[in-house]
Amino acid sequence: MSISADRPLLEIHGLRSGYGRIRILDGLDLSLGEGCILGILGHNGMGKTTLLRTLIGQVKASEGSILLAGNDLMKRKPYERARLGLGYVPQRREIFPDLSALENLRMGMTRHEDDQVLDEVLGYFPTLGSLLDRPGKGLSGGQQQLLALARCLVGRPRLLMLDEPTEGIQPSIIEEIASLLPVLRDKFRLTILLVEQDLQFISSVASQVAIIQKGRIVTHLDPHELSNHDVINAYLGV
Repeated sequence: MSISADRPLLEIHGLRSGYGRIRILDGLDLSLGEGCILGILGHNGMGKTTLLRTLIGQVKASEGSILLAGNDLMKRKPYERARLGLGYVPQRREIFPDLSALENLRMGMTRHEDDQVLDEVLGYFPTLGSLLDRPGKGLSGGQQQLLALARCLVGRPRLLMLDEPTEGIQPSIIEEIASLLPVLRDKFRLTILLVEQDLQFISSVASQVAIIQKGRIVTHLDPHELSNHDVINAYLGV
């Protein structure tokens, strides 16, 4: 489904969700235009991961609305949301440890079995080319992160959601991912929602940054403002 040029790809209004009686998201509003890379920053427990898990349907929303390209996601199951174009790379990757890298990639091809798509995606991940027969558990943390990202891309998402992609991986892979994301955005016409704590990483890839506090987006910043200690202290206390 195409959307008009002036309509956001993702529209969230009054979103509330949590775990049992514990509310985490508390009336969150957010819109995201096509082609944007939006970084989400906030302290632990403020709702960053819960936001992504609510969008993909792993956490049930109690109130609000979620529209993806005009499609109402609120009552749709996670696999239906994926088919509509949501892609999610969770924290700690969650690859299948006993499957080979290639088998992991094929698990991500939920809407098609097209080796051309697989080859196209792998063209951007030369590190994985020699590792396709290796089991997931035999890969380093950085290699697993690249595999998780590639596995998501073969599903042809429109909105790619990444949760702490730099956590626990070596600097060389962090640099590789930072260089890759804008290229992948342009090549695959992606919109990217990025939860991250690494200020240098997020400022290098994001086109806009949103600050989340107590389950709500409280302000938006330009990435260059992340180098302003007064701004960061005001919102993140670091």
